Amino acid sequence: MTQAVATHAAPKSFIRRYIFSTDHKVIGLQYLFLAMVAVAIGIVLSLYMRLRLAWPTERWPLLAKLFPNAMAGGTISPEFYLSLVTMHGTIMIFFVLTTAPLGGFGNYFLPIQVGAHDMAFPVLNMLSFWVTLAGFLVLMAAFFVSGGAPISGWTAYAPLSAVGEIAGPGLGMGQNLWILSIALFCIASLLGALNFITTTLNLRTKGMSMTRLPLTVWAWFTTAVLALLAFPVLLAGGILLLLDRVGGTSFFVPGGLIVSDKILPHKGGSPLLWQHLFWFFGHPEVYIAILPGMGITSHVLSTFARKPIFGYRAMVAAIFAIGLLGFLVWGHHMFVSGMSPYSAIAFSLLTLSIGVPSAIKTFNWLATLYKAQIRFTVPMLFALGFVSIFVTGGLSGIILGQTSLDIPMHDTYFVVAHFHLIMGVAAIFGIFAGTYYWFPKMFGRMMNETLGKLHFWLTFIGIYAIFIPMHVMGIAGHPRRYAETAGFDFLAPLQPLHVFITIAALITAGAQLLFFFNFFWSIWKGKKAEVNPWRATTLEWTIPSPPPHDNFGPQTPVVHHGPYEYSVPGAAEDYILQTAPPAPTKA
Repeated sequence: MTQAVATHAAPKSFIRRYIFSTDHKVIGLQYLFLAMVAVAIGIVLSLYMRLRLAWPTERWPLLAKLFPNAMAGGTISPEFYLSLVTMHGTIMIFFVLTTAPLGGFGNYFLPIQVGAHDMAFPVLNMLSFWVTLAGFLVLMAAFFVSGGAPISGWTAYAPLSAVGEIAGPGLGMGQNLWILSIALFCIASLLGALNFITTTLNLRTKGMSMTRLPLTVWAWFTTAVLALLAFPVLLAGGILLLLDRVGGTSFFVPGGLIVSDKILPHKGGSPLLWQHLFWFFGHPEVYIAILPGMGITSHVLSTFARKPIFGYRAMVAAIFAIGLLGFLVWGHHMFVSGMSPYSAIAFSLLTLSIGVPSAIKTFNWLATLYKAQIRFTVPMLFALGFVSIFVTGGLSGIILGQTSLDIPMHDTYFVVAHFHLIMGVAAIFGIFAGTYYWFPKMFGRMMNETLGKLHFWLTFIGIYAIFIPMHVMGIAGHPRRYAETAGFDFLAPLQPLHVFITIAALITAGAQLLFFFNFFWSIWKGKKAEVNPWRATTLEWTIPSPPPHDNFGPQTPVVHHGPYEYSVPGAAEDYILQTAPPAPTKA
């Protein structure tokens, strides 16, 4: 094991301490607050979409004040609906599901959990956040330019995204800003990935062997490897897409394409090339979003079950297997693209094989809980919720992984429901589990348990109330991406489900106000936290709350134990800190 120390002097000025800080903890909080702003915007956009789907002809003059140009007359036009779909998906996937669990929790806790004083490259770490913020602001600017936000979806499929504003509103400057935003995000993610990998490999403290790393660190490390390999492909694809739009090239636009009765001056491009490039990034992105949640869930389950995590080495192997297989299955997003059926069978088999490491993780979580003395704290409830939603979403993934079933369901709400459960909601539950678990360490105060439990149950029930009916709608053949389905008689009986889902979404969104109130109220008014309120074992619980600038001060921690030594026979308490002296050996 290599050991080194990356330190920098404590900042004096407010700007260097809280704004342009190189302290990994401040940067982690900056990422978390950015993700909170982003998720609030993403939720609001999703509610606009739900209102359109439930009551398509209704006028909303009050809501139109937020988007006066796009909602002229108070109605949500089909074009504006598509732009909402694009922006909601982009914001949630990049600036929430990727930003919070990796940039937020990873930045704050990975160095502490490996016993380091900071990230390996603090300045790059700071730049990573500010480039991410720039990407977010550029994306938001798309709402305010001529034509508005793009309508090509978060996948920006070509040729719609490649031919410019002739194809529709939002496909001019709005689409350019979308590409620029994603390019900035890719660059920031690469900077962050280098930091995570180097810190994990080079800055572990004495005694912190790889087999003593918490599963959270393994998850962040694997996620960083995925980001390092996946984001350059998206960045390259984005540059080629921009060249098609402004440079006259034809990477993704075929020859002879007619749009609005005009033959476009492109030739030789392939829209499928964009799909290959995008999904080579896109499927690993699913695991970039959810692997940190798996790590947090494993960590929290073991802590509150007061048992060692079952099958530690198998859990590490499963994390790596999921990450590796994630790069081999992008083709299952393209079953309907006309690919060779032999290629489709290969992608289908590889996709179904991901079920093996996923099942290992699930069974190990259940084995950890078996005969455990479970403490039903709020972080534990969200970790249990993660397991429930991950399994539910994974079951529908087995269906979509088969070509014969995916083809008729691909363009339906079945995919929307599966995608949101397995990637979006499960990852969000991991973020909530991490927030409630680490809040005492980050702010030195406890969040309110009663509000937290109310937040959990309203959210847990609301999520199933939203997405189970969506599965039913998908099986019934309801197409996705449509702003209105009044022209299809066979969909008329499904309209009450749209109303039901929208009411459930409004209640679930309202429940998130409880979380925001609890979070900010507890920062100042919450009960003061002990150093180790959960009686946990890993290194962050050996230092004050919140941690000092240099984490461990002049004392470098020495690790003698694994990360999940709970209920060890003969031990004085039911947990052993990783830094506790080793038990004396018998003569």
